[in-house]
Amino acid sequence: MRIHLRIWRQNGPTDQGRFENHTVESVSPDMSFLEMLDTLNETLIRQGQEPVAFDSDCREGICGTCGFLVDGQPHGPDPCTTVCQLHMRRFKDGDHLTLEPWRAKAFPVLRDLVVDRSAFDRIIQAGGYTSVNTGGAPDGNAVPIAKQTAEAAFDSAQCIGCGACVAACKNASAVLFTSAKVTHMALLPQGQVERHTRVLNMVARMDLEGFGPCSNEGECEAVCPKGISLANIATLNREWWKATLLK
Repeated sequence: MRIHLRIWRQNGPTDQGRFENHTVESVSPDMSFLEMLDTLNETLIRQGQEPVAFDSDCREGICGTCGFLVDGQPHGPDPCTTVCQLHMRRFKDGDHLTLEPWRAKAFPVLRDLVVDRSAFDRIIQAGGYTSVNTGGAPDGNAVPIAKQTAEAAFDSAQCIGCGACVAACKNASAVLFTSAKVTHMALLPQGQVERHTRVLNMVARMDLEGFGPCSNEGECEAVCPKGISLANIATLNREWWKATLLK
């Protein structure tokens, strides 16, 4: 296949940025999207040009490192799929695709398709943890947890922090990400001690980082590669109000 790409190029947060047009020849339908970009970069390097910068690590949809807009859609057109899991068989010979980085004030562009998502790290540092004594791992059944509760907590814990929810939201809101982290810990007995301070601190940090408000339109859930539910946002709201009343 031949794929035509219109790619955003930017040297840093203060650079104006621009689109560049490139064509990738001999693209195999079995290639992943990132392997196709690897092929482009190999060609650019041979020609003495600067390769396109993009994030990746596991390339298995686990780490949350990769992510950019493909024709305006975070991670591309396939639901519940990270861009590293997107395969070129999804596209047709001669397709024209536009690639852009996440667009959010809290995610400054570092280079090309790479953005700084350390704002997510600072939200986690504000309260997305439990203070427990370290030591040997306890037995799996040492703290009984109902199956339904454990499954609900696991559903929330699947969030990989890729930032697709922020990129899809017209307000650049991080509420789905924050709510998944808050809900995960609020459901488990290990998270009860810091339950109220956690939600207050994480929401305050989220606002401080410059993320916008949630208007419950659902774009975040629609593009989330792990299918994180909007129900987490309702849980976050309840947890925040309880904590506010009790402080």
